[in-house]
Amino acid sequence: MNSPPLTDLSDRARDIFRLVVEGYLHSGAPVGSKALASESGVNLSPASIRSVLAELEQRGLLAAPHTSAGRMPTESGLRLFVDAMMQVAEPSQEERAAIEQRLAEPGPIERALEKTSALLSDLSGAAGMVMVPTREPRLSQVSLTALDANRVLAVLVGEDGHIENRILSLPVEALGTSLEQASNYLTAHTSGRTLAEAASTVKEEIASGRSALDEASRDLVQRGLATWSEDATNRPVLIVRGQANLLDDVALGDIERVRSLLDDLESKQSVASLLDRARRAEAMRIFIGSENRLFSLSGSSVIASPYRDREGRVIGVLGVIGPTRLNYARVVPMVDFTARSLGKRIG
Repeated sequence: MNSPPLTDLSDRARDIFRLVVEGYLHSGAPVGSKALASESGVNLSPASIRSVLAELEQRGLLAAPHTSAGRMPTESGLRLFVDAMMQVAEPSQEERAAIEQRLAEPGPIERALEKTSALLSDLSGAAGMVMVPTREPRLSQVSLTALDANRVLAVLVGEDGHIENRILSLPVEALGTSLEQASNYLTAHTSGRTLAEAASTVKEEIASGRSALDEASRDLVQRGLATWSEDATNRPVLIVRGQANLLDDVALGDIERVRSLLDDLESKQSVASLLDRARRAEAMRIFIGSENRLFSLSGSSVIASPYRDREGRVIGVLGVIGPTRLNYARVVPMVDFTARSLGKRIG
């Protein structure tokens, strides 16, 4: 999508263009010459304003959806505004404190990700999205404890200090001292490795008869590593919250576009692939309308930002999706701050 450079526009055309875009983003409705003439600081007659609007339309920055209506920005116009004219509105101190407080609440990482998605939805008035971290931590210790007659609790400690609890269904009564033996074996063979790497190494060692484990311990180790590795693989790729925000009065005026957007969101793997472009770029990305093929029919925008661990490595992506009339000046810095806050929470 190629927009004319801002320097190609006169000061008068820039001012009118900015007012049209800001008015449209605020109301979701086309902006007419009479409304522009009533704006303070616009010392032009409606006729002169219509001449400027016609010029901006000819340049592909504005469009008239109906013959007697005002103008609204095209996708090229929105891209020019976002890249060259937008003045961001940083989150207030109260908003920052609220974001950090919500994310600091105790609980498993999955709950923090769900809170983040809902938080993005609440603050933006659009749908919030969080892509689950792709990292698989390297382990330093594994301990096993019998919970009851049929379940074993595994405490997995990562090299970064992160702790995860996993439950394995297994008859415990026949294990005897095998829990301690299996714990020691797992710690020795998972230290410095991911679960997938440890599972591969242990499988080879047990198959070759070099494990020195009794039968019960072998069964526990093999089933545990297989189950925990599968758990990591099957975690949801994407968490989406706030789809109802996409059904406002303006959107419902074009029900087919709304239906197309909701259908797109159902394809979570495709949405995750789109967000992955922000992860690979290691920077915030803003996709407007047909700039991304996934949402080209629904005419939607996506604002996405990667979040990082304490070492600065990108481990996931979060963002919002909504109509192209999103309040970019507010949503862009809010997404950025939320990404940094989530990175601190995950560590």
